[in-house]
Amino acid sequence: MQQVRLFFIALQFFTRLPIPGWVGFEASWLQHASRYFPLVGCVVAAIAAAVYALAALVLPAPVAAVLSTAASIYSTGAFHEDGFADTCDGLGGGMTRERVLEIMKDSRVGAYGAIGIACMLATKLSALSMLPPRDAVAALLLAHPLSRLAATALIWRLAYVRGEGKAKPLAHRMTHVEFAIATLGALLPAAVLLAFGWVTPAAVLGAVLACLLAAFWLGRIFVRRLGGYTGDCLGAVQQVAEALAYVAVLATLGHGAWTAS
Repeated sequence: MQQVRLFFIALQFFTRLPIPGWVGFEASWLQHASRYFPLVGCVVAAIAAAVYALAALVLPAPVAAVLSTAASIYSTGAFHEDGFADTCDGLGGGMTRERVLEIMKDSRVGAYGAIGIACMLATKLSALSMLPPRDAVAALLLAHPLSRLAATALIWRLAYVRGEGKAKPLAHRMTHVEFAIATLGALLPAAVLLAFGWVTPAAVLGAVLACLLAAFWLGRIFVRRLGGYTGDCLGAVQQVAEALAYVAVLATLGHGAWTAS
């Protein structure tokens, strides 16, 4: 029952979705809720995939992709998108560690953040709209949990660099067992999709490698520039990993521009 409570606490923290009243709340629970971050991604993925599947019955793929993305943003309150924009502003506009952290804390969106969000959404929407409907649904179900596992990897391996912040309650160093639980939650949709033949092993491998790349690349940047991570960094990794996962799934279909021409 305590594990169920931890899942609902993670769901409440990372989304706008309501949770049952019997769950209750204790601040100490947040320190162990990050193990269910990828499972929260499964919930968001189910919402996004359902919206896409229903919209695609009567609307073209690009419109279905927009509605699906809007549904996922609404369900999370743009939590991760906000972190990505703040990270773009901080890393783009700050030369020192202190200045980067100061900019990232500013609620205003600057040029780097606006441009970053525009490019990020364009990448997601173009990749999803180019996928056949079943592949798009599969990509959504793969990308959301795996991208949240990529963000969870920062909590597992890096140090939190702020004294206070929105991710401070989650900022204890995860144990290997907790990260193993998170990994199982992220891989569960992939196993189900493979079992039903909705996705190829190449697509799963591509999505996994894309998320690993995002976590490793951005993690190195955060260590070099900040000495660790902040809550905004978690959002940035999630967003980049999600977008790269869609691109990786699309790349496995062999529909490159040169091939098409």
